[in-house]
Amino acid sequence: MAKSKSLPDHAVNVPTYADLELHAAAFGAGFLNFLLVLGPPGVGKSRAIRHALSPDVCWIDGNASPLGIYQAAYEHRGQAIVLDDVDGLYRDRQGIRLLKSLCQTETVKSLSWESNAAALKSRGTPRQFTTNSPLAIIANRWTTANEDVAALEDRGHVIYFDPSPHEIHLHASRWFWDQEIFDFVGRNLYLMRSHSLRVYRLAHESKLAGFDWRAKVLARGLTGAALAVAQLRADPSFAKEEERAQAFIAAGHGSRATYFNHAKKLRPPVTVSQITLTTKTPPTPPTSAFDIREILRRRHGELGSG
Repeated sequence: MAKSKSLPDHAVNVPTYADLELHAAAFGAGFLNFLLVLGPPGVGKSRAIRHALSPDVCWIDGNASPLGIYQAAYEHRGQAIVLDDVDGLYRDRQGIRLLKSLCQTETVKSLSWESNAAALKSRGTPRQFTTNSPLAIIANRWTTANEDVAALEDRGHVIYFDPSPHEIHLHASRWFWDQEIFDFVGRNLYLMRSHSLRVYRLAHESKLAGFDWRAKVLARGLTGAALAVAQLRADPSFAKEEERAQAFIAAGHGSRATYFNHAKKLRPPVTVSQITLTTKTPPTPPTSAFDIREILRRRHGELGSG
């Protein structure tokens, strides 16, 4: 896929999970001092990198502050550090100064903190220390806002992970468990505007809740009349195309000709190979077998009786 215009010029496209895991393994083995991993959300960047690293890595995610990262860097001196989903850190003056120190090309790096001495003292953190920790940053968005950010980028290996829908589908087969959902997604990959590993889990949740999970999957790639046609074609309650066309007309989406024109365009250009999943059960099975619709009916009855 084309590289985003907001990426550093020297960013390298990494299209497969195998390539991403190789970069993560090289970082974990100490070959890469600074690794910057960019890419769209929901494609499993963090999962793939965490899987490739040893358990003793210092993993920092969420809304970590520059001071919190400085303290963690001291407590984990010599260990690999991963900053995950802290996209705003490099826009902060103290954050970018800290990152530039952590990403020094020298083997031994010198870090210092000039303010908030009381907070440092409470944790036993010195105002200055040295470390040889390598650093990896995982981010969904990245902008070269100024020269400091450009200098940070220049210090490391910048990769852009942007797997194709088919590559994401193959990766999902390594851990997903619902064959019906998996096969349906596979048949409709060509419709996806931007595919994500989250599609599989969200479809599974919708299926458990009794919702039309097929319609939700299709809504990831289509809108308007095309979506209505795709949803009707995925509905197993219709036996013939003519029945679907009449339902399309009755719902006010358009004419019979409109239905068949869209249906013709929705034919997949290629057939996705059948993959038999080896995982058979979800990692965290539901704790209750109650149908959510029954719960809603009961709640409605209780409100009505009041």
